[in-house]
Amino acid sequence: MTDFVVAALYKFTPLSGLPELQARLQRVCEENGVCGTLLLAPEGVNGTIAAPRAGIDAVLHFLRRLPGLQDLDHKESAAAVQPFYRMKVRLKKEIVTIGLPEVDPNETVGTYLSPEEWNEVISDPETVLIDTRNGYEIGIGTFRGAIDPKTETFREFPDYVQKNLAPEKNKKVAMFCTGGIRCEKASAYMKKLGFENVYHLKGGILKYLETMPEDKSLWQGECFVFDQRVSVGHGLKQGDYILCPSCRYPVGPEDRQSDKYEEGICCPHCHNSLTEEQRMSAAERQKQIKLAEARGEKHIGAKYGVEGE
Repeated sequence: MTDFVVAALYKFTPLSGLPELQARLQRVCEENGVCGTLLLAPEGVNGTIAAPRAGIDAVLHFLRRLPGLQDLDHKESAAAVQPFYRMKVRLKKEIVTIGLPEVDPNETVGTYLSPEEWNEVISDPETVLIDTRNGYEIGIGTFRGAIDPKTETFREFPDYVQKNLAPEKNKKVAMFCTGGIRCEKASAYMKKLGFENVYHLKGGILKYLETMPEDKSLWQGECFVFDQRVSVGHGLKQGDYILCPSCRYPVGPEDRQSDKYEEGICCPHCHNSLTEEQRMSAAERQKQIKLAEARGEKHIGAKYGVEGE
């Protein structure tokens, strides 16, 4: 039996009184043994939290009593251990950063598609399918035939669109991301540019992997998630990736067989770029992790965020 529920949630809705709300939400989370990260901004809320069932229910109940969040949706998965080290409620300018204040999903967004509808739309050869996530996420899994925009942050997405897409040429555009939040901003942006038929996957990759039978799935690989599980597969089962503590890149089983992989120190992506000082620091950190494990203690290690940070 798994002990922890992991809840990913977001909603675009106007919020006010944020400093007071931040303090109240932080208190509710701490009182109920909830860890993770929640972002609050004038445009809404975004985050991932984990706790035993009662803790998650308490936080969701608190949020859904707030104006505009009564219909807050969330996606759940399970974890055998607490996947976060601490609880942070943070105030931000945006809950997912595109850097364009005029882009507001509270005003307009593209058309939501269920997983079943999604398969039909992306199988149409006329559809331009775009993965709005960043390169390190796309590297471990994506939908068949999806375009990698080669972005390192979501802020770069508008530049990609300006240089590669046009409303008069690309009549049908479908986009996806981990939980759906980046696509809401991306579709709002593209609608402002005049793109008419803009679709996005409701609930994101996580909802697709949760509900779509594997034999009917068009997903290939695993999906990066923003907690200690690092990746999940179909059925939201924990995947095979770990996170390199030095470069923060997801490292798969094949990479861990490389002679450029050193547990807790480096991986093939950063092996040749670490300074001697960085290498020594990583080695000391790994030593402390092993000592903590031997004592049966939890070592405070990598920091994990939320989609779109």
